[in-house]
Amino acid sequence: MSELPLSEIGVKARELDAGDELAGVRARFVLDEAVYLDGNSLGALPTAVPGRVEDVVRRQWGELRIRSWEESGWWTAPERIGDRIAPLVGAAAGQIVVGDSTSVNVFKALVGAVRLARLADGGGGDGRDGRDEIVVDATTFPTDGYIAGSAARMTGCTLRPVTPAEIPGVLGDRTAAVLLNHVDYRTGRLHDLPGLTAAVHAAGAIAVWDLCHSAGALPVGLDEHGVDLAVGCTYKYLNGGPGAPAYLYVRGDLQDRFDSPLPGWNSHADPFGMRPDYTPAAGAPRGRVGTPDILSMLALEAALEVWDGVSIESVRTKSLALTDFFLECVARYVPAGRVESLTPVPHGERGSQVALRCADAGQVMERLIHQGVVGDFRHPDVLRFGFTPLYVGFADVERAAGVLAGILGGGGG
Repeated sequence: MSELPLSEIGVKARELDAGDELAGVRARFVLDEAVYLDGNSLGALPTAVPGRVEDVVRRQWGELRIRSWEESGWWTAPERIGDRIAPLVGAAAGQIVVGDSTSVNVFKALVGAVRLARLADGGGGDGRDGRDEIVVDATTFPTDGYIAGSAARMTGCTLRPVTPAEIPGVLGDRTAAVLLNHVDYRTGRLHDLPGLTAAVHAAGAIAVWDLCHSAGALPVGLDEHGVDLAVGCTYKYLNGGPGAPAYLYVRGDLQDRFDSPLPGWNSHADPFGMRPDYTPAAGAPRGRVGTPDILSMLALEAALEVWDGVSIESVRTKSLALTDFFLECVARYVPAGRVESLTPVPHGERGSQVALRCADAGQVMERLIHQGVVGDFRHPDVLRFGFTPLYVGFADVERAAGVLAGILGGGGG
């Protein structure tokens, strides 16, 4: 527990804000007086998006109409925007395609991973012998588990749910693919992507990572750590807007063997040939399926402009400082025993959120939101606070902890 008096906590917040190299980025977002700590569910609106969407609707669609597929670059948007995301997750250009939902991309990646593993063993990608097990994080977001089950049924695999800590011990010559979340959506725990990827590879299996709660919040290092396949959403820390399209990463040396279970005309080598036989496109475009969702995709492209001149390393530095300071303020302000932090203290195990267990969490979050501090609640007893370093400041953090303390019977700041 911090020994600083309350007044010094406020002074510390102002000093930290004064030294914040990312403070100016806040002006790139549409914000109000609320403390917005729910960017791990839906990022704030970047100021460039409304004007860009209006141009897409009025000029590109309204005036150019179908000509915009070529003249406005609609056709190449999935790969172009993928290349814009690539540096934020540590990937070289040409390995990410944007489109579809995270759920659809998890399905493509996981079935594709099983087929890749079986091909590497010298069998057919749809064989039913050899590698016949999919390992999945038992604590994963529910949809990932549902889709892993469906992928297992489709490929003739057994589904094996285990905790991330148990994964190295269950890998073997039957393992085809492993699906993991980089950051746990409930607790904010950051899992060991380099170490777990290496363990999966040592077993001859394919690693699939879900980056929904890490992309845009911390360095990922997909290329550096040899990740095979990855998926992620764009409406959280990438601020792409509600329902913004997700993305699929296929490592460059695997692309010519990646066999998507959802081949569509948009991923055909000759999409306008309208041939009855399917030949996959070269490179990342083979991860496409149908017609791109242009309105939301180009809103995302505009949103990504907030990253101009911003390094993911500086974002990570501020993220850790914000979460450290929030935990300090909570320890100082909130009555002892009223909340319990579920988020790991070590920096190497922490994403960009803090999860607090609280007996009446649902009602507490309702009161927080009513008093201008927006986080969210996860059943049955978790208060989640997401820290987006591009627009959250240290005074915001101190205010949030003070309001929380007031609700829970503490003095606050």
